[in-house]
Amino acid sequence: MLVIFIHGPAAAGKYTIGSLLSQQMGVPLFHNHLTVDLVSTLFAFGTAEFCQLRERIWLQSFAAASAAGQSFIFTFHPEASVAPDLVSRLQACVEENGGQVQYIELDCGTETLLNRLGNEDRQKFGKLSDRALFSSLQEQGSFDYPSLPAPLLKIQTDQVSAEAAASQIMAAVKLQRMT
Repeated sequence: MLVIFIHGPAAAGKYTIGSLLSQQMGVPLFHNHLTVDLVSTLFAFGTAEFCQLRERIWLQSFAAASAAGQSFIFTFHPEASVAPDLVSRLQACVEENGGQVQYIELDCGTETLLNRLGNEDRQKFGKLSDRALFSSLQEQGSFDYPSLPAPLLKIQTDQVSAEAAASQIMAAVKLQRMT
């Protein structure tokens, strides 16, 4: 059982690349906004209730999938409303059932990120799309989060196409599993 844990800032291409990788590998994509959208129907983003319910859903989903041997791709935007130890607890859920987590870090230049924020497709999931709000949140430290485990692969998404990034991830994961 394998979790491909794709993380990076807003507009780095997590959903786009995760979707392509999901199709190529034939495993489900557990996109971050599925949970965020669900929980935000009940509680405002960042409230204690929101954070607690989002965390429970993520933990229970990781535990259930790993217990069933269901590999998947997960996308994650590290940010301050997530408990600092949550990623290690998610990984523990997987490893307790004999599974493995492979981290993939996506990044892009600030200019690319700001340009992508305005893309219409970001609004499909109610994603952050306002440049001024993004800059304000960044200045406030809203995107501060402890370092994640060392990634198997780091991709600058403004230097490669989404298709090429998905292929690179698939090749790296296959190579890692062979060793």
